[in-house]
Amino acid sequence: MRDLMGLMKQAQAMQQKLADAQSEMENLEVDGAAGGGAVTVRMTAKGVMRAVHIDAALLNPDEKEIIEDLVVAAVNDARAKGEKLVQDRMQDLTKGLPLPPGMKLF
Repeated sequence: MRDLMGLMKQAQAMQQKLADAQSEMENLEVDGAAGGGAVTVRMTAKGVMRAVHIDAALLNPDEKEIIEDLVVAAVNDARAKGEKLVQDRMQDLTKGLPLPPGMKLF
Protein backbone atom coordinates (compact mmCIF):
# COMPACT_ATOMS: atom_id res chain seq x y z
CA MET A 1 0.00 0.00 0.00
CA ARG A 2 2.91 2.35 0.69
CA ASP A 3 4.15 1.87 -2.87
CA LEU A 4 0.74 2.93 -4.17
CA MET A 5 0.75 6.05 -2.02
CA GLY A 6 4.27 6.90 -3.18
CA LEU A 7 3.24 6.40 -6.78
CA MET A 8 0.21 8.65 -6.28
CA LYS A 9 2.41 11.38 -4.81
CA GLN A 10 4.82 11.09 -7.75
CA ALA A 11 1.91 11.33 -10.20
CA GLN A 12 0.57 14.44 -8.45
CA ALA A 13 4.02 16.04 -8.46
CA MET A 14 4.43 15.26 -12.18
CA GLN A 15 0.99 16.69 -12.92
CA GLN A 16 1.95 19.92 -11.18
CA LYS A 17 5.28 20.08 -13.02
CA LEU A 18 3.48 19.63 -16.34
CA ALA A 19 0.98 22.37 -15.51
CA ASP A 20 3.84 24.68 -14.55
CA ALA A 21 5.69 23.84 -17.76
CA GLN A 22 2.63 24.59 -19.88
CA SER A 23 2.27 27.99 -18.23
CA GLU A 24 5.96 28.64 -18.77
CA MET A 25 5.68 27.79 -22.49
CA GLU A 26 2.96 30.42 -22.89
CA ASN A 27 5.41 33.07 -21.69
CA LEU A 28 8.69 31.90 -23.24
CA GLU A 29 9.38 33.63 -26.53
CA VAL A 30 11.50 32.68 -29.52
CA ASP A 31 12.60 34.78 -32.49
CA GLY A 32 12.58 33.59 -36.08
CA ALA A 33 14.33 35.29 -38.97
CA ALA A 34 14.50 35.13 -42.75
CA GLY A 35 16.27 37.03 -45.49
CA GLY A 36 19.37 37.58 -43.39
CA GLY A 37 17.29 39.21 -40.64
CA ALA A 38 15.30 41.45 -42.97
CA VAL A 39 12.13 39.83 -41.63
CA THR A 40 11.87 38.75 -38.00
CA VAL A 41 9.00 37.41 -35.93
CA ARG A 42 8.58 36.82 -32.22
CA MET A 43 6.39 33.96 -31.04
CA THR A 44 5.67 32.13 -27.83
CA ALA A 45 6.97 28.60 -27.52
CA LYS A 46 3.32 27.53 -27.89
CA GLY A 47 3.13 29.16 -31.34
CA VAL A 48 1.32 32.44 -30.70
CA MET A 49 2.84 35.20 -32.84
CA ARG A 50 3.60 38.34 -30.85
CA ALA A 51 5.45 40.60 -33.30
CA VAL A 52 6.62 40.98 -36.89
CA HIS A 53 9.41 43.27 -38.09
CA ILE A 54 10.03 43.97 -41.77
CA ASP A 55 13.06 46.00 -42.77
CA ALA A 56 11.93 49.19 -44.54
CA ALA A 57 14.25 48.42 -47.46
CA LEU A 58 11.94 45.54 -48.39
CA LEU A 59 8.82 47.68 -48.64
CA ASN A 60 8.72 47.88 -52.41
CA PRO A 61 5.27 47.06 -53.85
CA ASP A 62 6.90 45.13 -56.68
CA GLU A 63 8.43 42.74 -54.14
CA LYS A 64 5.24 41.91 -52.26
CA GLU A 65 5.53 38.16 -52.90
CA ILE A 66 9.12 38.12 -51.65
CA ILE A 67 8.07 39.80 -48.41
CA GLU A 68 5.20 37.34 -47.95
CA ASP A 69 7.58 34.40 -48.48
CA LEU A 70 10.05 35.85 -45.98
CA VAL A 71 7.32 36.30 -43.36
CA VAL A 72 6.27 32.66 -43.81
CA ALA A 73 9.90 31.53 -43.53
CA ALA A 74 10.47 33.61 -40.38
CA VAL A 75 7.29 32.24 -38.75
CA ASN A 76 8.33 28.70 -39.57
CA ASP A 77 11.80 29.37 -38.14
CA ALA A 78 10.32 30.69 -34.88
CA ARG A 79 7.84 27.80 -34.67
CA ALA A 80 10.63 25.25 -35.08
CA LYS A 81 12.65 26.97 -32.35
CA GLY A 82 9.61 26.98 -30.07
CA GLU A 83 8.99 23.28 -30.64
CA LYS A 84 12.65 22.54 -29.87
CA LEU A 85 12.44 24.59 -26.69
CA VAL A 86 9.32 22.68 -25.56
CA GLN A 87 10.98 19.36 -26.38
CA ASP A 88 14.11 20.28 -24.39
CA ARG A 89 12.06 21.39 -21.38
CA MET A 90 9.99 18.21 -21.46
CA GLN A 91 13.12 16.05 -21.55
CA ASP A 92 14.34 17.81 -18.43
CA LEU A 93 10.97 17.34 -16.72
CA THR A 94 10.50 13.69 -17.57
CA LYS A 95 14.09 12.59 -17.00
CA GLY A 96 14.05 9.23 -15.24
CA LEU A 97 10.36 8.51 -15.88
CA PRO A 98 9.45 5.29 -17.67
CA LEU A 99 7.56 6.94 -20.55
CA PRO A 100 7.22 5.26 -23.93
CA PRO A 101 9.46 6.75 -26.67
CA GLY A 102 7.80 9.54 -28.61
CA MET A 103 5.06 10.15 -26.04
CA LYS A 104 4.04 13.81 -26.17
CA LEU A 105 2.67 15.43 -23.04
CA PHE A 106 1.96 18.83 -24.66
